[in-house]
Amino acid sequence: MAAGTEAELQVSKLTDHFSHPVYTTSLDSESFSTDAEGLHDYVVKFLEKEVGSDLKSLKNVGELLEKLREENNVLERQVLNVSSSVPPKVSAALSTAADARCSMEDLLQRERFISNMLNQGAQPWMDNLGQMLNQVDTIGRHMKYLRCLQRIEELSAAVQQCLMTSSVWEAIRTVDTMAVLDTGLNQSGCFHLQDFLQETLHFWHKIIKDRLASDFEKVLTQLQWPIVSPPTQSLTPTANHQEINSQLELLVTQLLALQTSDDHLSQRALASCVTSTQPVSSAAPQHNGPPLCLPIQIMLLPLSRRFRYHFYGNRQTNSLSKPEWYLTQVLMWMSNSSTFMEEKIQPILERAGTTISARVELCRGLLSLVQEKVASDASRLLYDDMLFCHLVEEVLQFEKELRSNLSYPAVLPGLLHLLLEDAILQKWLTVEKKMAVEKMDSMLSAEGAWSSQYKDISDMDELKAPDCAETFMTLLQVITERYRALPCPSAQLKFLGLQRELVDDFRIRLTQVMKEESRCPLGARYCAILNAVNYIYTILGDWGDNVFFLQLQQSAVSLGEEMVLGGLGVMDVGRLASLEGSLFEGLLALLDRLKGDMMGRLLEWTMREISEKAKPYCQDRWLSLPSQYDQSTMSLSSSACPMMLCVRDRLLNLCQVLSLSLFQLAWQGLAERLDNFLYQDVILSNHFSDGGAAQLQFDMTRNLFPLFGHYCKRPENFFKHVKEACIILSLNVGSAILLRSLLKESEEEMRYWAGARDPPPQSALHELGVYCLASCDVLILLNLRACMPGQ
Repeated sequence: MAAGTEAELQVSKLTDHFSHPVYTTSLDSESFSTDAEGLHDYVVKFLEKEVGSDLKSLKNVGELLEKLREENNVLERQVLNVSSSVPPKVSAALSTAADARCSMEDLLQRERFISNMLNQGAQPWMDNLGQMLNQVDTIGRHMKYLRCLQRIEELSAAVQQCLMTSSVWEAIRTVDTMAVLDTGLNQSGCFHLQDFLQETLHFWHKIIKDRLASDFEKVLTQLQWPIVSPPTQSLTPTANHQEINSQLELLVTQLLALQTSDDHLSQRALASCVTSTQPVSSAAPQHNGPPLCLPIQIMLLPLSRRFRYHFYGNRQTNSLSKPEWYLTQVLMWMSNSSTFMEEKIQPILERAGTTISARVELCRGLLSLVQEKVASDASRLLYDDMLFCHLVEEVLQFEKELRSNLSYPAVLPGLLHLLLEDAILQKWLTVEKKMAVEKMDSMLSAEGAWSSQYKDISDMDELKAPDCAETFMTLLQVITERYRALPCPSAQLKFLGLQRELVDDFRIRLTQVMKEESRCPLGARYCAILNAVNYIYTILGDWGDNVFFLQLQQSAVSLGEEMVLGGLGVMDVGRLASLEGSLFEGLLALLDRLKGDMMGRLLEWTMREISEKAKPYCQDRWLSLPSQYDQSTMSLSSSACPMMLCVRDRLLNLCQVLSLSLFQLAWQGLAERLDNFLYQDVILSNHFSDGGAAQLQFDMTRNLFPLFGHYCKRPENFFKHVKEACIILSLNVGSAILLRSLLKESEEEMRYWAGARDPPPQSALHELGVYCLASCDVLILLNLRACMPGQ
């Protein structure tokens, strides 16, 4: 039994030895678990095969273990032998690699030797072959050159033949082919060939163009072109009008066909001008857009000759002081010719398949003449302020009539871009500022500067703006209308900056005049200054919501214009970008502060006068007045009459001299100050009998409040302290005693209950109509009553 137990222990150890080997610890846990299970199954099967279920065969376990150990030793020796045999094999491999490298170097050396031999022998052949190829290439280029030259001569001969046979259409197509060939040679280095082709093209193009232009001018003459004066009536068709119309259409169509080569030559000429070293005048007008079509160019020739004859040179009509002469003349030509262009030329252009507007093309051509003239005159008038201003005014008026009356497209440039050149724009800004400052000086020193021109018309004098303020805002509006049409937002923002500078300058001038008049704030001039400040504030507020200024605001944010946004923080710029603020916010704040200061000073002087008149009323013997139960027999206190008269007169005066919005602020501010004055100096400074309280309530409700009743429906709402104090002082004795006891009890309870939401005293006071006065104030008023027991 013991032997069997020992054998079982050996089998168990053997099983554990094979199923849990220590050399598997390097595997991860998952693979280790799987291999361990497989090994365990193998060991179990091996033991069942060798040992079986017979317990007697367990004695062979020791022999089996020895056998396995011997096999293990054999395997270890084999592994050691293999490891010791590796270095000789590696050495043999390295030796083989060295031999292969030597062989490779030998082969490379032989390859270089053979290559050198071949190169030395083949080089003359290669040189000869290269020379032959160069000669072939040169001959090929010469052949192409000669073929191109022959093609040019063939095209030239074809054009000549077409002109001799009057085949104008064929001649035009041949010239177009010549223009295409010239375009193909544009990148070529054959400069002489290019020059020859361009000269040939220009020669034949000029001949065709001159022939067509001559015929076209004859037809136009028969149609009484140019139309330089307003047509009095429709022209009677001539006997051969159909033939003339046919010729007109043919010539216009042929000239349009010649447009391609004409544009090509124009581009060539422009490119040569750009690459030339001659300086270009900065005063030359910029011609934007495509060139004019040939028929319109020819139609412009007689008008251009007339324009240069009258408005250049030593002619009396060429006067720097009269730019309106040539501007008006050009507008008249545009207007007079519009009917002819729309009835005669436009149908032909439409049938030819073009999208050109004949009337607009004629206006473009005439504008080029005016642009050149204005640019020349503007540069000569930079040192004459009056003539420069006159030129700018005329140019703006010309642009307005061009866009509105003649419907010239907004996408095409007019004359305004000429005013945006740096020197001219800066001069314009300087002159605008100079003129505006001079006008401000004259308007403030004028005799009627502080009187309103609408003072006798009540419906139009709501703002009661003095003449100087209205003239100033009109000046700003005129400046706005002048720069509104400029096509450049950056230039518009410069004028806006000038306007803001002028507004601030005018505000400073108003402040200076106000300080001189501050010794008498109730005077007419002081109130006129206040009206002026309020008027400018109102107009600028309206401008802040105007679409034009909102667009300028967005432009200022997008362009980051320092002149307009200088000094603003990131948050302020963000508010401008979201349209929450306006470009006039800084000025509005300064004007509002000035308005507040002036209104405060005005009310302070008014209250000083009223309080002086109210001194007898404050010292009245309220405690000794007898009770009067019938209010119909009561009358205003004699001591209150001066005060009431002063209040009435001041309200009437302020109503007459202040604008409606300012008067609203004035009487409401006066009511507030008067309420505090009466409450402090009359009510809290005296004790009241029942008769005194009744008299006070009568004076207030029947006399003072109605003075303000002309300007609102419930004036007592603006005298909350006085009204509620009269309610408390006029309570009957029983109610007053109960209210006082309630307030005292509540006061004691509030010391312990600090969080009561709706204490009983507040409810009781609300029932009496007392909402403004606190409980402590009501107790003070109750203690002012002479008839209260327990005092």
